[in-house]
Amino acid sequence: MWLLDKFLSRVLKDGRLIVTDYDGKVYDYGDKSDGAAEPLRITLTNKKAANHIARYPQMGAGEAFMWGWLVVEEPHDIRDLLLFVTAQTKKIGDSAIQAQGPVKKIVQKIGAAIDGINLRASARSNAEHTYNLTRELYERFLDEDRQYTMAYYREDDPDQTSLEQAQMDKKAHLASKLYLEPGKAEGMRVLDIGCGWGGFGLYLNKMYGVEVLGVALAPDQIKFCNERAEAAGVSDKVKFELLDYRDVQGEFDRISSVGLLEHVGTIHYPQFFEHTNKILKDDGVMISHCCGRAGPPGTTDAWTRKYIFPGGYIPALSELVTQSEKFGFEVMDVEAMRFHYSHTLEEWYKRTVRHREEITDMYDDMFYRMWLFYLAGAEQSFRNGGMVNWQLQYVKDRGAIPMTREYMHHESARLREIGEIPTWRFDGVMKEAAE
Repeated sequence: MWLLDKFLSRVLKDGRLIVTDYDGKVYDYGDKSDGAAEPLRITLTNKKAANHIARYPQMGAGEAFMWGWLVVEEPHDIRDLLLFVTAQTKKIGDSAIQAQGPVKKIVQKIGAAIDGINLRASARSNAEHTYNLTRELYERFLDEDRQYTMAYYREDDPDQTSLEQAQMDKKAHLASKLYLEPGKAEGMRVLDIGCGWGGFGLYLNKMYGVEVLGVALAPDQIKFCNERAEAAGVSDKVKFELLDYRDVQGEFDRISSVGLLEHVGTIHYPQFFEHTNKILKDDGVMISHCCGRAGPPGTTDAWTRKYIFPGGYIPALSELVTQSEKFGFEVMDVEAMRFHYSHTLEEWYKRTVRHREEITDMYDDMFYRMWLFYLAGAEQSFRNGGMVNWQLQYVKDRGAIPMTREYMHHESARLREIGEIPTWRFDGVMKEAAE
């Protein structure tokens, strides 16, 4: 316990945390004054817990919570604990890596680099690890359209906007950057790489009449996408295929990738930009929306690589821009979305908690705790850490888009005004929103 005690004593100054070790010994950290807020209380149930957390903070805390070695006492939960600690450290990840020493730091970087090698076989395996979980799991915490990426909160108070509305606004925001002119876009071909559960592709077809090809590597996602297209009566215009983006052939007027580049792997960025440049028409536009680092390049923490996104890496802006430039792309627009994802993850967390019994019935208690830790840990990265979302617009010819960004604002507003939030029953049959 001495190593964990040393760490907590150093970083916790505001608020109060009380830790009860497995042997019943109590440790008290932070502000102990009479006016201090109600303390958070945790219990370590295994004699290995404290050392496991202290030696491997990024992996150890998650595993200790998953395994039941770390218990957060009510009325607080793991989200409260992670936000409490990281609000004070701000750089807990960097501190943990530095504390491991240069050798372990190098080993971690090498491991992360190897994990980021996503050849075709491993890319499909990695996608299935994350996205081939039961449909019912995602139905329990995502919005009705199953958008598994950042929602766009336009109001100063995010609580005033439902997750469903924020995700609809995200689609309008992204679509506006594709520069698809109403009345002129019908018949254009759009490639949606990493199409998820099909929501964005179906949205583009509905709003513009474009033909869409969506590709992804999780079989159940593609099956569900095609079910949606069939139910909407647009399967002749909107098609989804179980296909690696590197194997897509033909030419496209527009390309979108939403939540895709995090899974590509830095070693494959040249391949991604080379191939998308090849299949995008000369006057085409490509948009990319991905999680990103506000600072320099880094590494994905070991817990996330092992349990949630094997092969995943969140890129710095420099990594995206420098690679795209080498293959003929010109970056025309960059937007940093700062706290939107933290609000999105908070809502996903709350919905997961509301469906605890159903999720544990699908899997078990350990999976449920793993999922909570993933959502809470990701939220703190976007709320207290250095993570953002990047939206980048690429062209091959600067004349492909208007001179100013005003077209984006006008088109986003137009789409928001006419947009309807689709709703789905758990049996996967689409129905229009009642209101």
